[in-house]
Amino acid sequence: MGSNNGQRLGITEPISLGGPSEFDVIKTRELEKYLQEANLYESQEEAVSREEVLGRLDQIVKTWAKKISRVKGLNEQLVLEANAKIFTFGSYRLGVHGPGADIDTLCVGPRHATREEDFFGELHQMLLEMPEVTELHPVPDAHVPVMKFKFNGVSIDLLYAKLSLWVIPEDLDISQDSILQNADEQTVRSLNGCRVTDQILRLVPNIQNFRTTLRCMRYWAKRRGVYSNVAGFLGGINWALLVARICQLYPNALPNMLVSRFFRVYTQWRWPNPVMLCAIEEGSLGLQVWDPRRHHKDRYHLMPIITPAYPCMNSSYNVSVSTLRIMTDEFQRGHDICEAMEQSKVDWDTLFEPYAFFEAYKHYLQIDISAENADDLRKWKGWVESRLRQLTLKIERYTYNMLQCHPHPGDFSDKTKPFHCSYFMGLQRKQGINEGEQFDIRLTVDEFKHSVNKYTLWKPGMEIRVTHVKRRGLPNFVFPGGVRPSRPSKGTWESRRVTELKVPNHAKLDGADDGEKRKRVDDTVDGDLRPTKYFAGVPSISGEVLKGSPPLSTMSSSSLNSKVVHMEVNGFEESTREKAQNNFTEGLRNLAEDSSLNEEVDGSLKSDFTDPSSKALSADTSSMKQAEKLAIEKIMSGPYVAHQAIPQEFDELEDDPELNNQVKDIGVNTQGRSVASSTVNASIAATAASINGGGTSTALCANGGLEELEPAELAVPLANEIHPAPVPQRKPLIRLSFTSLNKVAGKST
Repeated sequence: MGSNNGQRLGITEPISLGGPSEFDVIKTRELEKYLQEANLYESQEEAVSREEVLGRLDQIVKTWAKKISRVKGLNEQLVLEANAKIFTFGSYRLGVHGPGADIDTLCVGPRHATREEDFFGELHQMLLEMPEVTELHPVPDAHVPVMKFKFNGVSIDLLYAKLSLWVIPEDLDISQDSILQNADEQTVRSLNGCRVTDQILRLVPNIQNFRTTLRCMRYWAKRRGVYSNVAGFLGGINWALLVARICQLYPNALPNMLVSRFFRVYTQWRWPNPVMLCAIEEGSLGLQVWDPRRHHKDRYHLMPIITPAYPCMNSSYNVSVSTLRIMTDEFQRGHDICEAMEQSKVDWDTLFEPYAFFEAYKHYLQIDISAENADDLRKWKGWVESRLRQLTLKIERYTYNMLQCHPHPGDFSDKTKPFHCSYFMGLQRKQGINEGEQFDIRLTVDEFKHSVNKYTLWKPGMEIRVTHVKRRGLPNFVFPGGVRPSRPSKGTWESRRVTELKVPNHAKLDGADDGEKRKRVDDTVDGDLRPTKYFAGVPSISGEVLKGSPPLSTMSSSSLNSKVVHMEVNGFEESTREKAQNNFTEGLRNLAEDSSLNEEVDGSLKSDFTDPSSKALSADTSSMKQAEKLAIEKIMSGPYVAHQAIPQEFDELEDDPELNNQVKDIGVNTQGRSVASSTVNASIAATAASINGGGTSTALCANGGLEELEPAELAVPLANEIHPAPVPQRKPLIRLSFTSLNKVAGKST
């Protein structure tokens, strides 16, 4: 059993208690050497410099606390005791930061030190007057307000939390839930980073193995282009939580095996089953926790990765249909390579091959932004980057996922143009969509530019252009050294798979003939997954799932009727809904105590896996892999999976005026109201139909308007439920004229 000082770790028993084989020891040494040579560790001098900066920063906030206490007229005793403290979180606190990385820091201050006047006012002014502080950039209106700056060359992100204490004790423990008492929302969010980071370190069985594995996975994600929360992929905290869960499931494994099992587990994971390190606790302060039974926004999350500290939240709400598909493909690729490594066919270099983004697609969107000076560009970049996901979501929504987007997580600079940078997004038709079908996305692009230009700090010179470019027309500055390669990359894992392993043609990426091939997640997921995951027309379709039963995503249509309690087209019956809500958290606690979870695994798995003297590679026999698969299935069989993710991110689009009224009327509330927005429901229905292999009956017309849908086409049938009379399918009126996009979208709004 995975444990830390006798404490049980995780909500389930481990999959394996097996120790490392000789092969694992050798491969782990190779991995550690590889990470060292990749320059992922800071030097001793840099480590000392960071410690000095943090110590200096702690003294500054202590001086600041006394200064504002005196200004506000507190008595001399309180001024003398006035204090503030600096905490670290993120990659630095986890011990996986690299050279030059930012340090995420939190300033905790007393109740009389306000965020607006004192933190962003007085402390900002103190830092501004210090010669060692440069590039000071306050962002007070961010979701988590932050001050960004460099201190003696070390990048700092400084958050603020105002506690309800007159005096901040030097030995303050912010892991206690009582620290959140009477805290405002911004303080709760600011404290969350530290509380989550510390909780992760408490919940992993071996911190050193966790750190090495996390360094590996962070590096892999960056090389493969899937490391970016803002672009809709996963950020640092998400990867840390995924790795920590694998460490819980294999508590005695070395990093080599943990990397392999990371890909094995998450290749088999059926999203939107949540990844959790511990049970979700309601807490005593009444703060909202992630709960898809009660909160309709939580039902839209496609890849829930839940934070372990109260209040538990989904850390990966930015993931979209397109980015989930891309990451799922990458997990499969990693799994295949690890399998080949175990047979000594490839080495670590193969796993870390960079993704050839600019060879992978025939069509790209290029988003160019510019400003008058460096300071304006930095602010403009930050705003535009925070909105880029909107473009992905809008394209997905308006083409009903038939035009798939792949945002590049970074930006590129044309050295010939000052104060300018570019972003790129790969575009491809969903497999099965006729090459002749066209998508007119001009209206979508115009809406995106319109929303970007609403920037409250907009200044003259801040401009944005969106143009379509084909692969052969990509600018040279996107390539290393500014030199376009004369031929596509050869000798990659994908090209070897095609030639040596005879990958069938249907697994190749449509529209990516010269570069790396991405298989469609739509065509590789289990057939039984699609009908349940995409019941988008009735968002509240998750009835009570009986404890120990298979998750909804694996039920056949016949078992669906027996496992899902009575369901109405427009929502649950009241009794079922109330029961589901009341039992959700209790079900999580029961799952953690359910010893039956491993009954079937014990005989087949523990007999081989828990023996530390097992022979090298014994865990890779087909029987052991089958046992692991069974264990993974059971991990996903608890009551917490009884929700359905809707393949639309409406909560992320709510700030768009044209969607506000539609979102409010979606029938996902717990009062059983009927679906009121035909436009949004039509979008959901068309998405479900296209993903489930059916046709679609609506699309964007060439003039940019939405074609009117007949009411009969809005319904999405449920398995073994109410089936509306079939309606004749009309030919999709979807047009994509990329060249026409350039005529209008290239102009600034």
